[in-house]
Amino acid sequence: MSKTTSPSKPQTRIQKRNIMIILDAALEVFSTYGFRGTTLDQIARQAGLSKPNVLYYFDGKEAIHLALLSQLLETWLDPLRAIDPQGDPKTELMRYIRHKLQMSRDFPRESRLFANEIVQGAPRMQAFLQGDLRDLVDEKAAVIQAWMKDGKLTQLDPFHLIFSIWALTQHYADFEAQIRLVRGSNITQPHDGSEDFLDQVFQKLLTP
Repeated sequence: MSKTTSPSKPQTRIQKRNIMIILDAALEVFSTYGFRGTTLDQIARQAGLSKPNVLYYFDGKEAIHLALLSQLLETWLDPLRAIDPQGDPKTELMRYIRHKLQMSRDFPRESRLFANEIVQGAPRMQAFLQGDLRDLVDEKAAVIQAWMKDGKLTQLDPFHLIFSIWALTQHYADFEAQIRLVRGSNITQPHDGSEDFLDQVFQKLLTP
């Protein structure tokens, strides 16, 4: 939360604009250099603001980082929440996979921000990972397990299925540089061909 956020004192248009500028600049810097490699000076320079101006809105680097993570987590979990226990199992899971891949395509900086936090041991996200995320994954794993028990899906470990979906979709954002270097001029975007490939893989994997 920014220092200027207050229930009794709405933000002005300029304050809202500057907060958005700072957060966007911070997302660029954090996703490139990670939390430890980022400084307030870098964020201020990227935002085109002075360091004191940035500190007017946020208490420091960690406050900005937490604000970005808070925004990201809600967006990141929406596709998993949307899996409908009453829907067709393969349709629901394939929709989830495509949605996750689309998010990787549309929000690569956000994906790398999340990955950098996890690589560092999730020091600022442990409570969330052990609470809300664990509860949600447990809930959806139980749904998938029930579908498998009913013979609607291949018998698999539902947790590892969810983990594999995360890995195979977010890879295209988190390891974009590696994909571009390995493929070279053979691709225009790191996601080229990924949707068809993942569709084939999971359609075969999930079919009993």
